[in-house]
Amino acid sequence: MDRPYFPMFIDLTGKNIMVAGGGTIALRRVRTLLKFGADIHVIAPELCEELVQMEEEGKITAEYRAYRTGDIDDAQIVLAATDDHEVNRRIWEECQAAGVIVNVADDKSLCDFYFPSVVMTDDTVIGINCGGMDHAKVKETRIKIEKAVR
Repeated sequence: MDRPYFPMFIDLTGKNIMVAGGGTIALRRVRTLLKFGADIHVIAPELCEELVQMEEEGKITAEYRAYRTGDIDDAQIVLAATDDHEVNRRIWEECQAAGVIVNVADDKSLCDFYFPSVVMTDDTVIGINCGGMDHAKVKETRIKIEKAVR
């Protein structure tokens, strides 16, 4: 691990989270964030079918267009998950200038935080992370923990 990250648990209820991107990575992260009460706004020219369904059900809001400078203005947390490295980098630069914490899906060196794998039970939340190094190991660990807490 390049540098250790502090494992912090925060209340996301009502927090404005902007997600740039409408594909598989964005979907996985939105699914997780919805469990924690965040207000999620997705911006992408196209959204995968499940994100469209989430919007239709009122679980998220969405704008079907490319990211534009200023889209982070109301966000407290930003996830840059587009399939364009340059767009993700521009989002990171804008977040850095505005003091908004950001996770950039395709470049761990640009992340203020890593998005954890999450195991939830009725009374516990367990976050698992490897500093972006070994996603297979995180998945293996998550499966072991899920079996242990059943």
